[in-house]
Amino acid sequence: MVTIKDIANRLGISVSTVSKGINGASDISDELRQQVLDTAIEMGYRSKRMRREQNKRLCIFIENMSYESDAQFGYELVLGFRQAALRDNWDVTVIPVTPELQQKERYDVYMLKNGYSGAFLLGFALQDDWMEQFSSTTIPTVLLDNYIPKNPHVSYIGTDNYEGIDLAVAHLAELGHTRIAFLNGSPYSLVSDQREQAFLRSMESHHLTPDRNLMGQGYYVPESAKYHVSHFLENGATAILCGSDLIASGVIAECQAHGFSVPEDISVTGFDDLPISAQLNPPLTTVRQDRAELGKCGYYTLHSLMRDVSISRTLMRPQLIARASTKKRENIS
Repeated sequence: MVTIKDIANRLGISVSTVSKGINGASDISDELRQQVLDTAIEMGYRSKRMRREQNKRLCIFIENMSYESDAQFGYELVLGFRQAALRDNWDVTVIPVTPELQQKERYDVYMLKNGYSGAFLLGFALQDDWMEQFSSTTIPTVLLDNYIPKNPHVSYIGTDNYEGIDLAVAHLAELGHTRIAFLNGSPYSLVSDQREQAFLRSMESHHLTPDRNLMGQGYYVPESAKYHVSHFLENGATAILCGSDLIASGVIAECQAHGFSVPEDISVTGFDDLPISAQLNPPLTTVRQDRAELGKCGYYTLHSLMRDVSISRTLMRPQLIARASTKKRENIS
Protein backbone atom coordinates (compact mmCIF):
# COMPACT_ATOMS: atom_id res chain seq x y z
CA MET A 1 0.00 0.00 0.00
CA VAL A 2 1.37 3.40 -1.02
CA THR A 3 1.94 5.84 1.86
CA ILE A 4 2.46 9.58 2.12
CA LYS A 5 6.13 8.86 2.87
CA ASP A 6 6.44 6.99 -0.45
CA ILE A 7 5.10 10.05 -2.29
CA ALA A 8 7.44 12.35 -0.35
CA ASN A 9 10.42 10.18 -1.26
CA ARG A 10 9.41 10.17 -4.95
CA LEU A 11 9.16 13.98 -5.03
CA GLY A 12 12.01 14.74 -2.64
CA ILE A 13 9.82 16.82 -0.31
CA SER A 14 8.68 16.47 3.29
CA VAL A 15 5.84 14.24 4.45
CA SER A 16 4.06 17.30 5.85
CA THR A 17 4.16 19.01 2.44
CA VAL A 18 2.64 15.93 0.80
CA SER A 19 -0.09 15.90 3.46
CA LYS A 20 -0.85 19.56 2.79
CA GLY A 21 -1.08 18.92 -0.93
CA ILE A 22 -3.49 16.01 -0.54
CA ASN A 23 -5.66 17.76 2.05
CA GLY A 24 -5.92 21.09 0.23
CA ALA A 25 -3.93 23.29 2.61
CA SER A 26 -3.59 26.89 1.49
CA ASP A 27 0.06 27.43 2.48
CA ILE A 28 1.63 25.63 -0.48
CA SER A 29 1.62 26.73 -4.12
CA ASP A 30 -1.01 25.53 -6.58
CA GLU A 31 1.75 24.10 -8.74
CA LEU A 32 3.20 22.01 -5.92
CA ARG A 33 -0.25 20.88 -4.78
CA GLN A 34 -1.03 19.67 -8.30
CA GLN A 35 2.32 17.87 -8.49
CA VAL A 36 1.56 16.08 -5.21
CA LEU A 37 -1.93 15.06 -6.37
CA ASP A 38 -0.67 13.88 -9.76
CA THR A 39 2.07 11.78 -8.15
CA ALA A 40 -0.32 10.34 -5.56
CA ILE A 41 -2.70 9.24 -8.30
CA GLU A 42 0.10 7.82 -10.44
CA MET A 43 1.32 5.72 -7.49
CA GLY A 44 -2.18 4.48 -6.62
CA TYR A 45 -2.40 6.24 -3.25
CA ARG A 46 -5.58 5.93 -1.16
CA SER A 47 -6.08 8.41 1.65
CA LYS A 48 -7.08 7.31 5.15
CA ARG A 49 -10.40 9.02 4.59
CA MET A 50 -11.03 6.80 1.55
CA ARG A 51 -10.15 3.66 3.55
CA ARG A 52 -11.72 4.53 6.89
CA GLU A 53 -14.68 2.29 7.69
CA GLN A 54 -16.60 4.94 9.62
CA ASN A 55 -16.36 7.38 6.73
CA LYS A 56 -17.39 5.14 3.83
CA ARG A 57 -18.21 7.39 0.89
CA LEU A 58 -19.27 6.58 -2.66
CA CYS A 59 -20.61 8.88 -5.34
CA ILE A 60 -22.87 8.71 -8.36
CA PHE A 61 -21.80 11.06 -11.14
CA ILE A 62 -24.71 11.80 -13.45
CA GLU A 63 -24.76 13.66 -16.77
CA ASN A 64 -27.30 13.99 -19.59
CA MET A 65 -29.87 12.08 -17.56
CA SER A 66 -32.87 13.14 -15.47
CA TYR A 67 -33.28 11.42 -12.10
CA GLU A 68 -35.32 13.63 -9.75
CA SER A 69 -38.78 11.99 -10.19
CA ASP A 70 -39.92 8.39 -10.55
CA ALA A 71 -41.02 9.06 -14.14
CA GLN A 72 -37.45 9.77 -15.22
CA PHE A 73 -34.93 7.22 -16.47
CA GLY A 74 -32.25 7.79 -13.82
CA TYR A 75 -34.52 7.74 -10.76
CA GLU A 76 -34.64 3.97 -10.20
CA LEU A 77 -30.97 3.57 -11.12
CA VAL A 78 -29.99 5.94 -8.30
CA LEU A 79 -32.54 4.39 -5.94
CA GLY A 80 -31.38 0.82 -6.59
CA PHE A 81 -27.72 1.74 -6.09
CA ARG A 82 -28.46 3.58 -2.85
CA GLN A 83 -30.61 0.75 -1.49
CA ALA A 84 -27.86 -1.80 -2.08
CA ALA A 85 -25.09 0.45 -0.72
CA LEU A 86 -27.09 1.27 2.42
CA ARG A 87 -27.04 -2.38 3.48
CA ASP A 88 -23.24 -2.11 3.72
CA ASN A 89 -23.40 1.29 5.46
CA TRP A 90 -22.03 3.34 2.57
CA ASP A 91 -22.91 7.00 2.28
CA VAL A 92 -23.80 7.84 -1.35
CA THR A 93 -23.66 11.34 -2.85
CA VAL A 94 -25.25 12.16 -6.21
CA ILE A 95 -23.17 14.69 -8.14
CA PRO A 96 -24.49 16.27 -11.37
CA VAL A 97 -21.58 16.64 -13.80
CA THR A 98 -21.03 19.32 -16.43
CA PRO A 99 -18.41 19.55 -19.19
CA GLU A 100 -16.96 22.51 -17.27
CA LEU A 101 -16.31 20.37 -14.19
CA GLN A 102 -14.59 17.71 -16.30
CA GLN A 103 -12.36 20.33 -17.92
CA LYS A 104 -11.53 21.95 -14.58
CA GLU A 105 -10.76 18.87 -12.50
CA ARG A 106 -9.29 15.51 -13.40
CA TYR A 107 -11.42 12.57 -12.31
CA ASP A 108 -8.83 10.94 -10.03
CA VAL A 109 -7.98 14.28 -8.43
CA TYR A 110 -11.64 14.98 -7.68
CA MET A 111 -12.07 11.55 -6.09
CA LEU A 112 -8.89 11.84 -4.01
CA LYS A 113 -9.61 15.38 -2.78
CA ASN A 114 -13.15 14.48 -1.73
CA GLY A 115 -12.39 11.12 -0.14
CA TYR A 116 -14.63 8.95 -2.33
CA SER A 117 -13.73 5.27 -2.46
CA GLY A 118 -15.51 4.55 -5.74
CA ALA A 119 -18.01 5.89 -8.23
CA PHE A 120 -20.96 4.88 -10.42
CA LEU A 121 -21.27 6.98 -13.60
CA LEU A 122 -24.53 7.50 -15.48
CA GLY A 123 -25.24 9.24 -18.78
CA PHE A 124 -21.69 9.95 -19.95
CA ALA A 125 -20.98 10.39 -23.67
CA LEU A 126 -18.01 8.94 -25.53
CA GLN A 127 -16.47 12.38 -26.17
CA ASP A 128 -16.55 13.50 -22.51
CA ASP A 129 -13.19 14.61 -21.08
CA TRP A 130 -13.26 12.09 -18.26
CA MET A 131 -13.85 9.13 -20.58
CA GLU A 132 -10.23 9.14 -21.78
CA GLN A 133 -9.01 9.34 -18.17
CA PHE A 134 -10.86 6.13 -17.25
CA SER A 135 -8.33 4.16 -19.27
CA SER A 136 -5.67 4.82 -16.62
CA THR A 137 -7.62 5.47 -13.40
CA THR A 138 -6.90 3.32 -10.36
CA ILE A 139 -10.14 4.38 -8.65
CA PRO A 140 -12.84 1.65 -8.60
CA THR A 141 -15.30 2.90 -11.21
CA VAL A 142 -18.47 1.46 -12.74
CA LEU A 143 -19.90 2.90 -15.95
CA LEU A 144 -23.46 2.44 -17.12
CA ASP A 145 -23.51 1.67 -20.85
CA ASN A 146 -19.87 2.60 -21.46
CA TYR A 147 -16.92 0.24 -21.81
CA ILE A 148 -13.25 0.89 -21.07
CA PRO A 149 -10.92 -1.93 -22.20
CA LYS A 150 -7.92 -3.31 -20.33
CA ASN A 151 -8.35 -1.44 -17.03
CA PRO A 152 -9.02 -3.81 -14.11
CA HIS A 153 -10.36 -0.93 -12.00
CA VAL A 154 -13.21 -0.03 -14.36
CA SER A 155 -16.29 -2.06 -15.19
CA TYR A 156 -19.24 -1.80 -17.60
CA ILE A 157 -22.82 -2.64 -16.65
CA GLY A 158 -25.92 -2.42 -18.78
CA THR A 159 -28.81 -4.25 -20.36
CA ASP A 160 -28.07 -6.62 -23.23
CA ASN A 161 -28.94 -4.37 -26.17
CA TYR A 162 -28.49 -7.14 -28.74
CA GLU A 163 -30.99 -9.37 -26.98
CA GLY A 164 -33.37 -6.46 -26.33
CA ILE A 165 -33.49 -5.26 -29.93
CA ASP A 166 -33.85 -8.83 -31.14
CA LEU A 167 -36.86 -9.33 -28.86
CA ALA A 168 -38.53 -6.32 -30.49
CA VAL A 169 -37.65 -7.32 -34.07
CA ALA A 170 -38.79 -10.92 -33.45
CA HIS A 171 -42.10 -9.65 -32.04
CA LEU A 172 -42.74 -7.46 -35.08
CA ALA A 173 -41.67 -10.19 -37.50
CA GLU A 174 -44.06 -12.65 -35.85
CA LEU A 175 -46.83 -10.11 -36.44
CA GLY A 176 -46.01 -10.15 -40.14
CA HIS A 177 -44.07 -6.89 -40.45
CA THR A 178 -41.25 -6.82 -42.98
CA ARG A 179 -40.87 -3.06 -43.55
CA ILE A 180 -39.55 -2.24 -40.08
CA ALA A 181 -38.09 1.23 -39.50
CA PHE A 182 -35.59 1.97 -36.75
CA LEU A 183 -35.34 5.36 -35.05
CA ASN A 184 -32.23 5.34 -32.88
CA GLY A 185 -31.06 7.63 -30.10
CA SER A 186 -28.12 9.96 -29.56
CA PRO A 187 -24.91 9.90 -31.60
CA TYR A 188 -21.55 9.49 -29.80
CA SER A 189 -23.19 6.84 -27.62
CA LEU A 190 -22.07 3.25 -27.15
CA VAL A 191 -25.69 2.23 -26.54
CA SER A 192 -26.86 3.80 -29.80
CA ASP A 193 -24.03 2.11 -31.71
CA GLN A 194 -24.86 -1.27 -30.17
CA ARG A 195 -28.58 -0.93 -30.89
CA GLU A 196 -27.95 -0.09 -34.54
CA GLN A 197 -25.66 -3.10 -34.90
CA ALA A 198 -28.25 -5.22 -33.09
CA PHE A 199 -31.03 -4.04 -35.40
CA LEU A 200 -29.07 -4.88 -38.54
CA ARG A 201 -28.04 -8.26 -37.16
CA SER A 202 -31.53 -9.11 -35.95
CA MET A 203 -33.22 -8.15 -39.23
CA GLU A 204 -30.87 -10.44 -41.11
CA SER A 205 -31.35 -13.28 -38.63
CA HIS A 206 -35.12 -13.06 -39.24
CA HIS A 207 -34.54 -13.09 -43.02
CA LEU A 208 -35.57 -9.46 -43.36
CA THR A 209 -33.70 -6.88 -45.41
CA PRO A 210 -32.77 -3.72 -43.49
CA ASP A 211 -33.41 -0.58 -45.55
CA ARG A 212 -31.27 2.50 -44.86
CA ASN A 213 -34.25 4.62 -45.93
CA LEU A 214 -36.02 3.24 -42.88
CA MET A 215 -33.23 4.05 -40.42
CA GLY A 216 -32.65 7.34 -38.63
CA GLN A 217 -30.87 8.80 -35.64
CA GLY A 218 -31.98 11.59 -33.32
CA TYR A 219 -31.80 12.01 -29.57
CA TYR A 220 -33.60 10.29 -26.73
CA VAL A 221 -36.44 12.83 -26.77
CA PRO A 222 -39.94 12.83 -28.37
CA GLU A 223 -39.01 15.70 -30.72
CA SER A 224 -36.71 13.37 -32.70
CA ALA A 225 -39.81 11.83 -34.30
CA LYS A 226 -40.82 14.86 -36.35
CA TYR A 227 -37.59 14.73 -38.37
CA HIS A 228 -37.99 11.09 -39.45
CA VAL A 229 -41.53 9.71 -39.25
CA SER A 230 -42.90 11.25 -42.45
CA HIS A 231 -39.89 9.87 -44.37
CA PHE A 232 -40.48 6.39 -42.89
CA LEU A 233 -44.16 6.51 -43.83
CA GLU A 234 -43.39 7.64 -47.38
CA ASN A 235 -41.00 4.68 -47.73
CA GLY A 236 -43.60 2.12 -46.74
CA ALA A 237 -42.82 1.39 -43.08
CA THR A 238 -45.47 -0.74 -41.37
CA ALA A 239 -43.69 -0.72 -37.98
CA ILE A 240 -41.27 1.63 -36.24
CA LEU A 241 -38.87 0.33 -33.60
CA CYS A 242 -37.66 3.16 -31.36
CA GLY A 243 -34.47 3.43 -29.31
CA SER A 244 -36.39 4.67 -26.27
CA ASP A 245 -39.93 5.09 -24.95
CA LEU A 246 -39.59 8.87 -25.17
CA ILE A 247 -38.80 8.63 -28.88
CA ALA A 248 -41.73 6.21 -29.27
CA SER A 249 -44.12 8.66 -27.61
CA GLY A 250 -43.14 11.23 -30.21
CA VAL A 251 -43.49 8.67 -33.02
CA ILE A 252 -47.05 7.79 -31.98
CA ALA A 253 -48.00 11.47 -31.89
CA GLU A 254 -46.35 12.13 -35.26
CA CYS A 255 -48.02 9.13 -36.91
CA GLN A 256 -51.40 10.30 -35.66
CA ALA A 257 -50.68 13.83 -36.91
CA HIS A 258 -50.12 12.35 -40.40
CA GLY A 259 -53.45 10.52 -40.26
CA PHE A 260 -52.04 7.09 -39.44
CA SER A 261 -53.61 5.05 -36.66
CA VAL A 262 -51.44 3.12 -34.20
CA PRO A 263 -51.52 0.12 -34.36
CA GLU A 264 -54.13 -0.31 -37.13
CA ASP A 265 -51.95 1.35 -39.78
CA ILE A 266 -48.53 1.18 -38.17
CA SER A 267 -47.06 -0.58 -35.13
CA VAL A 268 -44.69 1.16 -32.73
CA THR A 269 -42.30 -0.27 -30.13
CA GLY A 270 -40.08 1.42 -27.56
CA PHE A 271 -37.17 0.56 -25.30
CA ASP A 272 -36.85 1.05 -21.50
CA ASP A 273 -40.41 0.56 -20.15
CA LEU A 274 -40.59 3.95 -18.46
CA PRO A 275 -43.76 4.63 -16.42
CA ILE A 276 -45.20 6.64 -19.32
CA SER A 277 -45.24 3.53 -21.54
CA ALA A 278 -48.42 2.09 -20.04
CA GLN A 279 -50.08 5.53 -20.03
CA LEU A 280 -49.66 6.35 -23.72
CA ASN A 281 -52.58 6.08 -26.15
CA PRO A 282 -52.29 3.32 -27.15
CA PRO A 283 -50.17 1.75 -24.36
CA LEU A 284 -46.69 1.09 -25.69
CA THR A 285 -45.12 -2.25 -26.50
CA THR A 286 -41.55 -1.94 -25.29
CA VAL A 287 -38.39 -3.67 -24.08
CA ARG A 288 -38.01 -3.43 -20.32
CA GLN A 289 -34.77 -2.50 -18.61
CA ASP A 290 -35.11 -3.17 -14.88
CA ARG A 291 -33.46 0.05 -13.77
CA ALA A 292 -33.64 -0.62 -10.03
CA GLU A 293 -31.86 -3.93 -10.55
CA LEU A 294 -29.32 -2.20 -12.79
CA GLY A 295 -28.63 0.26 -9.96
CA LYS A 296 -28.12 -2.59 -7.51
CA CYS A 297 -25.87 -4.34 -10.02
CA GLY A 298 -23.85 -1.12 -10.25
CA TYR A 299 -23.21 -1.23 -6.51
CA TYR A 300 -22.42 -4.97 -6.40
CA THR A 301 -19.94 -4.54 -9.25
CA LEU A 302 -18.32 -1.54 -7.56
CA HIS A 303 -18.17 -3.48 -4.29
CA SER A 304 -16.25 -6.22 -6.12
CA LEU A 305 -13.82 -3.76 -7.70
CA MET A 306 -13.09 -2.20 -4.32
CA ARG A 307 -12.09 -5.66 -3.12
CA ASP A 308 -9.78 -6.23 -6.09
CA VAL A 309 -12.18 -8.55 -7.91
CA SER A 310 -11.87 -7.28 -11.46
CA ILE A 311 -15.06 -7.47 -13.53
CA SER A 312 -15.09 -6.48 -17.20
CA ARG A 313 -18.80 -6.43 -18.12
CA THR A 314 -22.11 -7.31 -16.53
CA LEU A 315 -25.26 -7.41 -18.68
CA MET A 316 -28.82 -7.66 -17.38
CA ARG A 317 -31.41 -9.51 -19.44
CA PRO A 318 -34.18 -7.44 -21.05
CA GLN A 319 -37.86 -8.42 -21.28
CA LEU A 320 -40.41 -7.73 -24.00
CA ILE A 321 -43.58 -6.08 -22.67
CA ALA A 322 -46.33 -6.47 -25.29
CA ARG A 323 -49.08 -3.85 -25.17
CA ALA A 324 -51.57 -2.33 -27.60
CA SER A 325 -49.23 -0.31 -29.86
CA THR A 326 -48.37 -3.37 -31.99
CA LYS A 327 -50.73 -5.48 -34.06
CA LYS A 328 -50.64 -8.32 -36.55
CA ARG A 329 -50.07 -7.07 -40.08
CA GLU A 330 -53.07 -7.82 -42.29
CA ASN A 331 -52.29 -9.45 -45.63
CA ILE A 332 -52.69 -6.99 -48.46
CA SER A 333 -53.39 -8.48 -51.88
